[in-house]
Amino acid sequence: MRPSSTRYFNNDMNILGISAFYHDSAAVLIKEGVIVAAAQEERFTRTKHDDGFPLMAAEYCLRDGGIDVSQLDHVVFYDKPLLKFERLLETYIGFVPGGWSSFRKAMPLWISKKLHLPKIIKRELGWKGKLLFTEHHESHAASAFYPSPYEEAAIICFDGVGEWATTSWGVGKGNRVEIKEHISFPHSLGLLYSAFTYYTGFRVNSGEYKVMGLAPYGDPKYVDLIMNELIDLKEDGSFRLYMDKFNYCQGLTMTNGKFDRLFGGPPRKPEESLSQREMDIAASIQEVTEEIMLRIGRYVYERSGKKNLCLAGGVALNCVGNGRLLREGPYNNIWIQPSAGDAGGALGAALTIWHHYLGMPRKVDGDGDSQSGSYLGPCYSKERIKEFLEVNGYPYKEWLEEGLYEDVAGRLEKGDTIGWFQGRMEFGPRALGARSIIGDARNPEMQKKMNLKIKYRESFRPFAPSVLLEHVSEWFEHDSESPYMLMVAPVKEERRIPMTDEQKGLFGIDKLNVVRSHIPAVTHVDYSARIQTVDGKHNTRYYRLLKKFYEKTGCPVIVNTSFNVRGEPIVCTPEDAYRCFMRTEMDTLVLGDFVLSKDEQPEWNEKRDWREEFELD
Repeated sequence: MRPSSTRYFNNDMNILGISAFYHDSAAVLIKEGVIVAAAQEERFTRTKHDDGFPLMAAEYCLRDGGIDVSQLDHVVFYDKPLLKFERLLETYIGFVPGGWSSFRKAMPLWISKKLHLPKIIKRELGWKGKLLFTEHHESHAASAFYPSPYEEAAIICFDGVGEWATTSWGVGKGNRVEIKEHISFPHSLGLLYSAFTYYTGFRVNSGEYKVMGLAPYGDPKYVDLIMNELIDLKEDGSFRLYMDKFNYCQGLTMTNGKFDRLFGGPPRKPEESLSQREMDIAASIQEVTEEIMLRIGRYVYERSGKKNLCLAGGVALNCVGNGRLLREGPYNNIWIQPSAGDAGGALGAALTIWHHYLGMPRKVDGDGDSQSGSYLGPCYSKERIKEFLEVNGYPYKEWLEEGLYEDVAGRLEKGDTIGWFQGRMEFGPRALGARSIIGDARNPEMQKKMNLKIKYRESFRPFAPSVLLEHVSEWFEHDSESPYMLMVAPVKEERRIPMTDEQKGLFGIDKLNVVRSHIPAVTHVDYSARIQTVDGKHNTRYYRLLKKFYEKTGCPVIVNTSFNVRGEPIVCTPEDAYRCFMRTEMDTLVLGDFVLSKDEQPEWNEKRDWREEFELD
């Protein structure tokens, strides 16, 4: 549990970390090595994956820390733009004349912003000091190791590309992180996966998890084709891509005609119906990705001799691969940075300055990680929420805590879908019980209802279970913490419902509606689930709600998905939550101590502008 902000004094060492201008811009404040506040800019601007300068996120962090810009000691950016610019120039020159179109598109942004970062950051923040820079994979590695619960560990970073590195490994010990080896651009596991994201019709840098969710519907029939025609993979996990099949170095697309011919046609257009081909392709690239992760994991174990592993980088959000690495790899323990992508780079950059640049010691208390459950975003008081509801005339029921859990657990039991808004917003892409939509995992209609009537997204997308930590091994083939929803594990055999011969013969999306377990809403078609364990250490209210639901039903598992609709960021403020609630077919909204029923609310006016009527931080 992080210290209260009342403990901070102006003579503390204050470091602001920033990531920006690529995707998922973010700001992080650490005080005396403690992570005080962290948030992505998208949550404030309401533009998903916002890559602009994170001014609103930075202002929040400073406000939460009780300081202003003049009290910052250091401001640090999460990568080195000049090295990245060098890589871009070399790539364009290497692919002349083919790289001209992408060069022409990229240069205006570099000339106007990315080459002038110190000037832009100083102007936007009002910062008058020196700006520090860390390397991209150094930031990822620091974000993985320093908050982890280990005194020493191996570290692996997988992503698209930083300056030059695309995959790297190193060792963390005490207050030091050392990168040992890396694979360089254009050979990239992240970009390989993104190429298939593009080819199957999803958006690069945001649709990769859709490919992962689609994979269990397919047959990995293209694995050999990928291994023979697209990648030269060695036993130690090192690899090279056959670049004549890819277009991301020189063009504005990820793949080219040679790639298309390998897989029998052009890329699927966005929003076109999914065919069995896309499902089989997704299954194939997922299997290849897992194999690469396993080989690299084993190699790093042999070279480092460490029994603990830390992961970061966008590919570390591939929770299916993470689960296999935990179950089949040689490590005793794995800890994954919950904000593993570029947003988490802001955290790693700040921690690098604290430990490397300033030489400050690192403390591991043996009672879990130091990321406070990743509940590092804005929090709204009871008084503020009540004022919001009263000013707008929204009917509500106010509860004391025990009554709240009884009421909400009862609504879950009867089949309600519930917007659950409590405490500090999560840092990272996963809702962890602070900005969540929840439902009864036993309800066979819950997945379809949430996907089609609330999230407005593809029906094949799976939902994650939140499960009481003390009961996780009774329901899943998993016996350790997974608080950040970054591990996939099978549902226990005794919790499954045997399939009929007819059901076993189903293909593709037809598999979706088969009830496979006693918790069908969170059981994917391959009997897997992306687990979030809940222990009450950092989110007491969510734990107590699950406990009450368990007491009422005998089931310690509920559905947990992010509180947003397709195309929008997770909600941040009470007004965001209410808007999402009224735009969807959610039944109930819980804002702190206040429970709102949909059928009691006034008619929704989409054009209403709350920001002019009611000021919210």
